[in-house]
Parts: sequence; C-alpha cells; structure tokens
Amino acid sequence: MMHTPVHLDTSFLIRALRAGTRQDKTLRALLEAGRELSMSSIAWAEFLCGPLDDRQLTMARHVTSELIPFTDKDAALTAELFNESGRRRSSLTDCMIAATALRCNARLATANQADFQRLRVALVE
Repeated sequence: MMHTPVHLDTSFLIRALRAGTRQDKTLRALLEAGRELSMSSIAWAEFLCGPLDDRQLTMARHVTSELIPFTDKDAALTAELFNESGRRRSSLTDCMIAATALRCNARLATANQADFQRLRVALVE
C-alpha cells in the first residue's frame, strides 16, 4: 500500500521530541503505521539552529528518513506562495517548507497549522 509522503516541519519535530506531547503521539502513530518521514533541507537547517542537545539530534536523525533538497522549482513556487499569502517577511521560510512538500506531494506535519493553511499544502491532522 502506497502512503502519501509526510514531511516534518521544524515546530512539529521540536515538540515531537518531548515525551507526552500531541506531536510525540502523532509521530509514534506515523512510525507505527510504517510511514516514511522526510524533512526539507530548509526545515532541517531551522531545526539545527536549536537549541538542541546530542540526544535530540540523534532522535531527529533516527526518525527522519530523508532530507529533501530545495530546488529551483521550489524557489519559484515559494515566490508564488509568498506573493499569494500577503508577502509577510516572517512567512518566507514557511513558504519554502510548503513549496518542498507540494513538489513532493507530501502532507506536512506541523505544530503551527494556522501558518500553513493559507499555503495550499495538505496537513497531517
């Protein structure tokens, strides 16, 4: 059975690494269902900015099967999303993460669903 790919957003991964959070429970359910979890290189860079410790980094690498590179097609789609969503400077990174998920036909797991709802990307509930 083919599953829709799932990309992790930085906010989701940070919260998922804390036991007992809603994101931790969602992450465990996705892993138990055999879902492959990926992350855009943009979200990964944001995650690496921390703060995080060695244990969190090891766990994040363990659950993330692939880092998806940001391409020129992603850049063009990012510009579209940025312009469509009101050109808010603070939303550029979210537009980049959404563009990568859209290119890969992936759902996005995020703790900040309101930030992504206007960006055409399907979200993990």
